[in-house]
Amino acid sequence: MLRSGSPSTFCRVTTGATAPVPLVLDDSVLSIDIDVIRVTLHVLAATIWVGGQIVLQALVGPLRRVAPAAIAPAARAFAWVAWPAFAVLILTGGWMLAGAGEESDAWKMTLMVKMVLVLVSGVGAALHTFLKNPTLKGISAAIGLVSALGVVLLGVSIVEAG
Repeated sequence: MLRSGSPSTFCRVTTGATAPVPLVLDDSVLSIDIDVIRVTLHVLAATIWVGGQIVLQALVGPLRRVAPAAIAPAARAFAWVAWPAFAVLILTGGWMLAGAGEESDAWKMTLMVKMVLVLVSGVGAALHTFLKNPTLKGISAAIGLVSALGVVLLGVSIVEAG
């Protein structure tokens, strides 16, 4: 059976319960199938969620000095992109779990810790949105970002173990 990323397929799509039939275009090109699309969506959403937090936190200091009124609109604009990305992370993460086979206890424990950090990241970001105290907003933003970075680290660890 051809796996995602095998050199003998380019694209395969499944519409029924049967195994997908690869579309062979060129033996020198890796496949692009539903698994590749799912992981791509997951990585793209993680890039937006985590990378966006890094960029936004890096901008807060300079904005506070030159245009403090711009911080809130920038944060709101980011939220319109970040929260849908977080939803995509949850959906594609669940989708990947549904297709997971029998894994080691270490893999399962790593996944459990990762899922707790996903929850902490979302709660930290949500608290940052609703809190009024600047110190608490900063702490919750930091918790959201640090836990999101932990999620990335554990996600890479899980992929490397698989």
